[in-house]
Amino acid sequence: MKVLLVHQNFPGQFLHLVPALRARGHEVLGLTALGNRRPSPVPVSYYRFDPPPVDGGAVRLGRSYVEQTDRASAVARAALVLRDRHGYVPDVIFGHCGWGETLFLREVWPQARLLVYAEFFHGTRGRDTFFDPEFGQPGLPAALGVVARTAGYAQAMAQADAAVCPTEWQASTFPACFRPRISVIHDGIDTDTLCPDPTARFRLPDHGGFLHAGQEVLTYVSRNLEPYRGFHRFMRALPAVLQARPDAQVVIVGGTATSYGAPPTGGGSWKDAMIHELGHRLDRSRVHFTGTLPYDSYRRLMQVSRVHCYLTVPFVLSWSLIEAMSTGATIVGSDTAPVQEVIRHGETGLLVDYFDTTRLSDALADALADPAAYAHLGRAARAEAVARFDFRRICLPRLLDFVETAGT
Repeated sequence: MKVLLVHQNFPGQFLHLVPALRARGHEVLGLTALGNRRPSPVPVSYYRFDPPPVDGGAVRLGRSYVEQTDRASAVARAALVLRDRHGYVPDVIFGHCGWGETLFLREVWPQARLLVYAEFFHGTRGRDTFFDPEFGQPGLPAALGVVARTAGYAQAMAQADAAVCPTEWQASTFPACFRPRISVIHDGIDTDTLCPDPTARFRLPDHGGFLHAGQEVLTYVSRNLEPYRGFHRFMRALPAVLQARPDAQVVIVGGTATSYGAPPTGGGSWKDAMIHELGHRLDRSRVHFTGTLPYDSYRRLMQVSRVHCYLTVPFVLSWSLIEAMSTGATIVGSDTAPVQEVIRHGETGLLVDYFDTTRLSDALADALADPAAYAHLGRAARAEAVARFDFRRICLPRLLDFVETAGT
């Protein structure tokens, strides 16, 4: 088949799928935003997206939809060039529906099967919005904005022949009318590479020293350090952890931009805001901020981690949690719906009330102090990751079947 994969950050979630489709003899083409320079094992075509400034006063609650349809128009124009100038007609289109890219592709290729990667459907109850009262209370104006934001997602789902979502809880966020067409298939992780290694060591970038497997290492990972991933909660727990465990080393991975939510009041980064808030209570000699890491360095860090803390509001589940499970770290996670799906308290990790800083500090310190008592949790987490999220043996075969047959 001819398979067109559409993603502004291609290959994005299709990283493992792309070479597997090629290996099965399919002709694969990526369509992505101009300026995306991520390596690709297949040919890539580009759309140019230079959106005009959105007049919030004019579009009011329609701002998100305007932004999505502007991008969708750019994608459709690029698709038209592929069809009319190059004679390209795909059998299958598979795109992430989060930014509107798939909205108008039916008008260019009406006969193609249209599949979407449906990651999350925003809502005002039981999800990310209004979850943490520190960042605003529910109110009608904010709620209307959340509901309006879902217009493009709903349109994309209505057009799709089938959809895939990485977790059961994320799939449950979509309206009931869409759920029958959603297959729950995780992207998968490389559990062969992300495995326990008692000889692993990680070089600390701030002073060049090494941490070794077996040492008292606490890790926290997020694409960007921000409240959506409980960064402020984790930081507030650290002074007590460092006091209780004088030999512990803390390694924090992530950028300082804002992926979700809002920046701190007054600007700057959440990293700087939390360092300022904690002041002298934070022993900076034992708290190491790495920024983002190359994959191999990240892998080695996960392999030296004794305890990994993963916190999130009810939102998309991060790959980093599954990767930490795969390396056998003891997981201390927030007792929120996305985490509950993969961590069972006392079996594959420990769950702590997202808002209970004292309990979080205690759980982290206890797990650091007595690795033998918690080793069974790491082993069980590793087994869970291999059984459910191995991309080669579990996830990829299901994704291939989805692309080849879904919606037929």
